[in-house]
Amino acid sequence: MTPQTLDAAAALALSEQLWEGEILPALHDYIRIQNRSPAFDAQWREHGEMDRAVALIEAFCKRQPLDGLRVEVVRLEGRTPVILAEAPAVSPGGATLASSSGSSETILLYGHLDKQPEMIGWREGLSPWTPVREGDRLYGRGAADDGYAAFASLAALRILAAQKLPRARCVMLIEACEESGSTDLPAYIEHLKDRIGSPSLVVCLDSGCGNYEQLWSTTSLRGIVAGTLRVQILTEGIHSGDGSGVVPSTFRIARKLLSRIEDAETGRVLLPELQVEVPPARLKAAREAAHSLGAAVHDKFPFVPGAHPVTDDLTELVLNRTWRPAVSVIGASGLPALEIAGNVLRPETALKLSIRIPPRVDPKAALLAVKRALEENPPYGAKVSFEGDKASGGWDAPALAPWLEAAVENASRAFWDRPAASMGEGGTIPFMGMLGEKFPAAQFLITGVLGPHSNAHGPNEFLHIPTGKKLTCAVASVIANQFLASR
Repeated sequence: MTPQTLDAAAALALSEQLWEGEILPALHDYIRIQNRSPAFDAQWREHGEMDRAVALIEAFCKRQPLDGLRVEVVRLEGRTPVILAEAPAVSPGGATLASSSGSSETILLYGHLDKQPEMIGWREGLSPWTPVREGDRLYGRGAADDGYAAFASLAALRILAAQKLPRARCVMLIEACEESGSTDLPAYIEHLKDRIGSPSLVVCLDSGCGNYEQLWSTTSLRGIVAGTLRVQILTEGIHSGDGSGVVPSTFRIARKLLSRIEDAETGRVLLPELQVEVPPARLKAAREAAHSLGAAVHDKFPFVPGAHPVTDDLTELVLNRTWRPAVSVIGASGLPALEIAGNVLRPETALKLSIRIPPRVDPKAALLAVKRALEENPPYGAKVSFEGDKASGGWDAPALAPWLEAAVENASRAFWDRPAASMGEGGTIPFMGMLGEKFPAAQFLITGVLGPHSNAHGPNEFLHIPTGKKLTCAVASVIANQFLASR
């Protein structure tokens, strides 16, 4: 008897029903919750927004008609909570099997519920905390990054249940500090290791897609080194007419210091500790992604009229955002607002630096190299410090097993009618590196809805609803194929 496979048309019809009837209403409520990640809300416990988000997702999970589903909010002292949902394996014919974390076949589904802060620049009619649906887009902070993940993951299991398809045991883990570097997650992974088991497949819905016309999987992620560069030259501000030309500007000193780690003309990072050689397979994939996307490699960014990217070479642009380091100044202090800026030579300038590092770079060594370069021999004897507050490694996925490569391709053709594509991503998901080290034999499907103009972390963030519906089906299809491959 030929094993039953997923009925794509029925899957898409049910996904449409679940998204419109259950997931989108839940996402509207989720967007309204101002659950900023702990790095952006030191009083998150007192404010209670995180608990509101947890309660919303917990209630949604517990309403799901999945036999044997166990849902629990796990809280460790002094840490953000996690939501753990365990769905026992299903046999051919749809019978639920006894749950066993020791099973050799466990699928781990990952997402997060914390959010980035508001960010300025939302267009008129939009707000980070007010859900607005315009056609295929649902605007609001956190829906695409990554609030939909819990809802879509369980919807995928419901699609399989509706067709009585067998699958492996599934464990869903939703954390609450991913946007703060997943600092609490290692403790939970250790605390829950017996309940999680040893996943043979990890599915993460917290990544991006090059376009909305095919299924994209993420093959690598950059890491991050972040911290504050502080430059002080005076004990108090002085009249600029009196002191300029005698006392060096702290902004100029900071600019000189930044030139030690970055070429201002090209943006090339100068420290060898932050560089790696791009593996041949990833170079080949970058060329293929550039060919597939064309100008969409850079057209997705909201350039002002007349502006353009750093190069016209599309492959170089793909590599720049996936396998090369880059420095961004993401915040500053010591600079008064324009309307109150007097003629004063300021005593201090502080810049918040976010430095993306390639996969395979040691984040601790990178942080030390940046600190050393910025602090050594300060110009004019200024007081200079660089205090790092984040050092997370990147991730390079293991080669796809033949069954997973075929499953991803089949899902893309079934639900998008186009071949699958893959590419590295420029962001950081610390969880992937943790899981990669802990479960080196696991396969990974890293994907998401963050496509062109979706603008995660920035203003006007949106979730592309048709992609969410199709991606839910794709996850169901891959889980079904995992069972067939394991037989």
